[in-house]
Amino acid sequence: MRLAAVAETFHRLQGANPTPTTELEYASPFQLLVAVVLSAQSTDKGVNIATRKLFALAPTPEAMADLGEAGIAEQIKTIGLFRNKAKNTAMLSRQLLERHAGEVPNDRAALEALPGVGRKTANVVLNTIFGEPTMAVDTHIFRLANRTGLAPGKDVVEVEKRLVRRIPKEYMRDAHHWLILHGRYVCTARKPKCGECLIRDLCLYRDKTE
Repeated sequence: MRLAAVAETFHRLQGANPTPTTELEYASPFQLLVAVVLSAQSTDKGVNIATRKLFALAPTPEAMADLGEAGIAEQIKTIGLFRNKAKNTAMLSRQLLERHAGEVPNDRAALEALPGVGRKTANVVLNTIFGEPTMAVDTHIFRLANRTGLAPGKDVVEVEKRLVRRIPKEYMRDAHHWLILHGRYVCTARKPKCGECLIRDLCLYRDKTE
């Protein structure tokens, strides 16, 4: 996709949804961090059901550390990989208290040093909480970037770097959210809804549906 088409893509996405945001529910940077850690291989809807109970009991790093691995696991047992996620959540809560005075750091290296936090999770936090022009590439964005020709790449890091280079700066703050929502609800995996797509005429996908 040419750069002019990339710019037009985000102009249209912005026009349709001027203030996009994550579908994960949270009331603080800490809660968003935990929710994103829990969202790996799980749906946002399922994570929200679990975190409503979890955050009611443990809304802060102190309370989460006190709740402990077993207590966390009991609250999130409806989501996949809950035992490992409970372990990571308990450990990252303790590390936030020990290393960052209970605050979520605005630093990629510090975020990725926390248990259960990889590049994608760090990018979500840096973008959503701190407004950094980062791009968290999940399965939806990876598929969409390759299918449309927006930023093709063989792996998530390559796609991420190409998106950051190709998306105009004025759209970078919200680009991650627009792409996730478009991939989740329109440019779906099995049968994309090309007939409903705002960028159908810009997209390079050959096998468009009606």
